[in-house]
Amino acid sequence: MALEKSYYMTEEGKEKLERELEHLKTVRRPEVVERIKVARDFGDLSENSEYDAAKDDQAFVESRITQVETMIRNAVIIENDDSDQSTVQMGRTVTFVELPDGDEEEYTIVGSAEADPFEGKISNDSPIAKSLIGCEIGQEVSVPTPGGDMLVRITGVK
Repeated sequence: MALEKSYYMTEEGKEKLERELEHLKTVRRPEVVERIKVARDFGDLSENSEYDAAKDDQAFVESRITQVETMIRNAVIIENDDSDQSTVQMGRTVTFVELPDGDEEEYTIVGSAEADPFEGKISNDSPIAKSLIGCEIGQEVSVPTPGGDMLVRITGVK
């Protein structure tokens, strides 16, 4: 049997997935089933775009349910030990400034399952996170980007 991938996430991230799963099962799945029933009543299924769209939605919802169940089953909760507050680790929020004179930026390093750059959550697999994990406040770090390396100084970890 193949080993399933571990999904690193915060407790908050796991709770968000559990809420999504509940919504998919109790709201979205019944909605799609009802749409399929209604579309069937339109008659000839070979020419029925409503039926095709509803079946596509059903496939998407069922696929997402399976994906979310797998992520929850294989969740590895990120625990922050408070022993070293100055080192960048998964689950921590890191603040850095691009050198020589960039603006300060702040990101929380999370597992890929809950990464959302628009909410300031970056994946531990991202180039920025990979460069910063294990580094300390005050340290200057080179981060690879598509446009070339970027030099940053870590200004805070929490």
